[in-house]
Amino acid sequence: MSDVALQPLTIVEIQRRVASELTRIGSVIDELGARFADAGEELALVGGPVRDAMIGRLQNDLDFTTSARPDVTERLVSGWADAVWDMGRDFGTIGCRKGAWQVEITTYRSESYDPSSRKPEVDFGDSLEGDLGRRDFSVNSMAVRVPGREFVDPFGGIVDLAERVLRTPGTPEDSFSDDPLRMMRAARFAAQLGFSVAPEVVEAMTAMAGRIEIISAERVRDELVKLVCAPHPRLGLSLLVETGLADHVLPELPALALERDEHHRHKDVYEHTLTVLEQSIDLEHRLGGGPDFVSRFAALMHDVGKPRTRRFEDGGVVTFHHHDVVGAKLTRKRMQALRFSNHDIDAVSRLVELHLRFHGYGSGEWTDSAVRRYVRDAGDQLERLHILTRADCTTRNQRKADRLRRTYDSLEERIARLSQEEELAAIRPDLDGNQIMDVLGIGPGREVGQAYAFLLELRMDEGPKSAEDAEAALRAWWAGRA
Repeated sequence: MSDVALQPLTIVEIQRRVASELTRIGSVIDELGARFADAGEELALVGGPVRDAMIGRLQNDLDFTTSARPDVTERLVSGWADAVWDMGRDFGTIGCRKGAWQVEITTYRSESYDPSSRKPEVDFGDSLEGDLGRRDFSVNSMAVRVPGREFVDPFGGIVDLAERVLRTPGTPEDSFSDDPLRMMRAARFAAQLGFSVAPEVVEAMTAMAGRIEIISAERVRDELVKLVCAPHPRLGLSLLVETGLADHVLPELPALALERDEHHRHKDVYEHTLTVLEQSIDLEHRLGGGPDFVSRFAALMHDVGKPRTRRFEDGGVVTFHHHDVVGAKLTRKRMQALRFSNHDIDAVSRLVELHLRFHGYGSGEWTDSAVRRYVRDAGDQLERLHILTRADCTTRNQRKADRLRRTYDSLEERIARLSQEEELAAIRPDLDGNQIMDVLGIGPGREVGQAYAFLLELRMDEGPKSAEDAEAALRAWWAGRA
């Protein structure tokens, strides 16, 4: 996501940008608009694409709204599009592809939630202005009629875009009653665009936070992922906490604001956590890609075990023993409730559980055996563990920060050396199961597993051995069992 929207824009600059972007995509929008116009139907580019065109980051996904019903839309795009599919006919949406452009066309509509329902009730509308009025925010309630390219902005979205503020087209209470997920979208857009949220919107979010409970876990999860992966997640997360929404969707986060970090008493664990998240983002380049949800969410959750493990000891000392283990369990439970994949749950939980492991390294006293175990336990999350561990240093003492950085540099150098020498990423015993059975003269069974575990521990402790030495050690172990 580009940060271009964070720069102040004048209305004149916005108009210039949108005109330029519309010219760039003119062949697509004008051809499609003409087909609908010839059939007596209205068509308009709408929502996110219009907003994105205004801030110079229009992508290849184009959303349109139309007076046509889905069956008519499907007929009109057939023969023009390279491919057509049903995106959600009951919701009025038909999808298609034209060259590099992904297109969604939705019938004018309105939708609202019954107070006890998780699913919106959808009614088709009969005007563009009515359709725009049911959208989430004024910056998403602008449209361009095609093929004539008439700009439609009944709710002042262009002014809000210039002022970088999120407002609802109507009253925020009505908007959030229609779809409570819009409260989370306010936080997500704040994080993505760097916009502020109008005071009346914040007030409504605070008063109506409990309404988020009727939204499915999957929809909440998807918004949370987009927020966490945005350029400025602190803005969105702070809004969730401030309004009380986090109490319903991620209660472990606001709970951190009640605790004091034993190493950084000048700030609470909540503030420390947001700093760790930002520092982990600064290190994401090590992963070689774009925003990494697993790495970011692990940073967000790494200390959630502290409220459960806080203890006061003599001398005013506060401890959080085993908060890594407790935090991993809480993380797993929360991610399961939000319907995350098992892969993501396992990855984030493992990182939370391991985030303190490095602090036993001291000044480099670990044996090679301990380094091997560090790598083995991290598994395919090793690079993310490097990021989390480095990001977890938020001390203002520069000498201490430099010392921790140098010590972790040393650990990574040892890991690299051992990896080159011993292929740590694929570490396994020096004898496989068939060889174990041959050496011991036994068949498949529990004893083979026990022998395998012995050889793996031996490999961890002493490094790789020749087949002869491994066989001798195995025989000695086997003889000693009696």
